[in-house]
Amino acid sequence: MAKNQPSYQCGECGVLSVKWQGQCPGCNAWNSFREVTQAAVKRAGYAGEVQGSRLADLEGTHAERVATGMSELDRVLGGGLVRGSVVLIGGDPGIGKSTLLLQAAGAQSLTDEVMYVTGEESLQQIALRAKRLEVNPAGLVVLAETCVERLAAAASAGSAKCVIVDSIQTIFSEALPSAPGSVAQLRECAGQLVRLAKTSGMTIILVGHVTKDGHIAGPRVLEHMVDVVLYFESESGSRFRILRAVKNRFGAANELGVFAMAENGMREVKNPSAIFLSQHPDAIPGSVVTAAFEGSRPLLIEVQALADHSGSGSARRLAVGMDQNRLSMMLATLSRHGGIAAYDQDVFINVVGGVKIAETSADLAALMAIVSSIRNVPVPRTTLVFGEVGLAGEIRPVAYGEERLHEAAKRGFTHAVIATANMPKRPIPGMKISGVDYLRGAIEALGLA
Repeated sequence: MAKNQPSYQCGECGVLSVKWQGQCPGCNAWNSFREVTQAAVKRAGYAGEVQGSRLADLEGTHAERVATGMSELDRVLGGGLVRGSVVLIGGDPGIGKSTLLLQAAGAQSLTDEVMYVTGEESLQQIALRAKRLEVNPAGLVVLAETCVERLAAAASAGSAKCVIVDSIQTIFSEALPSAPGSVAQLRECAGQLVRLAKTSGMTIILVGHVTKDGHIAGPRVLEHMVDVVLYFESESGSRFRILRAVKNRFGAANELGVFAMAENGMREVKNPSAIFLSQHPDAIPGSVVTAAFEGSRPLLIEVQALADHSGSGSARRLAVGMDQNRLSMMLATLSRHGGIAAYDQDVFINVVGGVKIAETSADLAALMAIVSSIRNVPVPRTTLVFGEVGLAGEIRPVAYGEERLHEAAKRGFTHAVIATANMPKRPIPGMKISGVDYLRGAIEALGLA
């Protein structure tokens, strides 16, 4: 009979060692090794050979989706929750993760039983929040538990079709000696919950805390294990919340949903373009509207620029909501190919509403906003500008050009300055479209020359 073989495991990252070590070679933590006893397990023989399945013999079926009761959340998920999937949602403390999920759980519980597992709050706190949010408690089961083994047993014994775990950092496994929230515990607990979802067909939603740099606390392998990763974003002091999908195996990544925090919970914003546009009564210099494509829909976003004479030897460049390095390249292109030098100007760029634009379609709008601020000439509020600016001063087309134009036309825009290659095949009623090939042409089309 095989004897128990002692070994040592790091409580922070889970690295195994045959002898005790003062410093872990995996995560460099000190005094983190603990002795664990692992008995030699007799391997059970298989009754038959393990065989794969031919892909041609498998029936391709559509993923079964369940509506959450909130259209903006369903949009970010790609049409609703998929049976047997695991969703990870992260965000800053107090941003509204638990509020949104409790509202969605209450709406979903009208048709299916939902289990809400809390490791941070008491059952009385959950009950008070549900009462404030006017959540229907009929099919909602609440469980206060932090042990993943007991959590899985309770979920398997019940009839819940969806399990919400708030939060994954508070869950621990009895098989590991490390504290909850450590790397080893996060990896083990997430692995058990993923296996539970895949074998039982229930949907599991995990809430994750974020670090100061905005990423979900713990190993990045946690994001690789789940099917969907969502992030809550918000500007300080703003009541609007942006839910963005950074990974989605069942839908489009970078999909975006907008919510507003109210006294009685999260409220969906049906027209997100309205919050990204300033409510100026008249056109002002340094303000240009562009159309960014987020996920599966275009959003009209206002880009503001302020250029002022620099009082120091080196001019400042600051961008909020855009890549600051790209701003420096665009200013050099504007000086070389647009004939407008900004070497003695402090230039500040801000994207209204707190949204972050990662695509290059806002290049032309940002440059035109800078030119408008330098010349002190406003761009009409009903003018749309989008296009990528190359280092040679050329205006390049962007994807989904016609969709952006149609969205602007529905919002009352009457003029658009875009790349010539993005010109629609058919005219858009009520909108004049100016196609430009180079930076100087865009400046002239907007009357900023």
